[in-house]
Amino acid sequence: MFTEFTSQFKVTSWKAIILGVLAGFIVIGGFASSFYFGYLRGVAEPKTLSLQFANVEVPDGGPDAADFNIFWQTWKIIRDEALKGKEITDKEMIYGAVRGLVNSLSDPHSVFLPPEETKEFREDIQGTFSGVGMEIGKKNGDLVIITPLKDSPAEKAGLQPNDQILKINDAFTGEMDVEQAVKLIRGQQNTQVTLLIYRDGWDKAEEFKVTRDVINIPTVEFDVKEGNVGYIELSNFNEQAGTAFYRALIDVMNRGSLGLIVDLRNNPGGYLEVSVDIAGWFLPEGTLVVSEQPRDGNRREFKSDGEGQLKDTPVVILINEGSASAAEILAGALRNQMKAKLVGAKTFGKGTVQMLEGLTDGSTIKLTIANWVLPDGTIIEKNGLEPDEKVEITDEDVKARRDPQLDKALEIIMKDIKAGKTD
Repeated sequence: MFTEFTSQFKVTSWKAIILGVLAGFIVIGGFASSFYFGYLRGVAEPKTLSLQFANVEVPDGGPDAADFNIFWQTWKIIRDEALKGKEITDKEMIYGAVRGLVNSLSDPHSVFLPPEETKEFREDIQGTFSGVGMEIGKKNGDLVIITPLKDSPAEKAGLQPNDQILKINDAFTGEMDVEQAVKLIRGQQNTQVTLLIYRDGWDKAEEFKVTRDVINIPTVEFDVKEGNVGYIELSNFNEQAGTAFYRALIDVMNRGSLGLIVDLRNNPGGYLEVSVDIAGWFLPEGTLVVSEQPRDGNRREFKSDGEGQLKDTPVVILINEGSASAAEILAGALRNQMKAKLVGAKTFGKGTVQMLEGLTDGSTIKLTIANWVLPDGTIIEKNGLEPDEKVEITDEDVKARRDPQLDKALEIIMKDIKAGKTD
């Protein structure tokens, strides 16, 4: 479930919290007896209850008071009348209620994860899982591919960033959330999943049959291009990315690189701290990289703590539709603070902070709590970053193994290197 590897998480302690829908009448520890008592009382004595939750009290009878009567009425009607009312368990109904509570935020990045999905999520951020190897998300209400991972089954099948997923096997994705989609796409190695895909410019959707495999998430590849130009491709911002970038940088600089191209194309993001650490190679200590803006408006600033060894080195950043989250933060910060040129296509536009909060039964809720704001005031979410030099890669380029975006980056950086020598 490589779904939220794109964003920075504030992982809080896995303490017990009681959600609003459960407050006052369910204690998880004594689930069966407490639930039964609460149910009988809720049906027999329906009334409007106020919530006292997270030190915030909603006045009784006020405009925001919660009427739990309708909750218990619905529960009873489902139990008594629904075709599957006797098949569904109490736990499944509670999970459904909690999921609905989180979904009321109408935020594609805020989700409820039951224990099994929580376990899968933790496995994913460790870097290995079985699936097709692509990052997916919601864009304008549609389920889309953010990016296929390099050398993954998804990439080899021809899937591309911004492809819209209409069906997964026989299931339409119209009302499907990201976690449900991931659950259907993932599966055992050597099994197959069928995706109905629509791509801008196509007359009709096409089916892609993709064979699942064990996915090892790549991190860094590097080289020195003609003209002594260092090239580092950073595929994600996982826990190892900072160290991997350092080793790649030392290698290309020791080989006489006069400039550097950082390739963030199809990089879905990862940990904020890693992107800030990497920014420290380019920006002097204390330089603003990004700000976190929560709902109270009080921004928290994240500044570089490196020595800015590359601050005078010509740098070009490659971006595309698959560059998201931490990749957008690094690219935007380097453009704002050291005038690095961005080459390629507009980025995805994923720029919010998610918090993970553990529940008592091993479930979690993941909530959006803030926006990322670049040093120039740009809010990344839904806006993305426009490149300084827009360069498209056509299907013909892909078939011919041409990379006009990299060619343009090399052209720009060679001019900068020559200008520096002249100066």
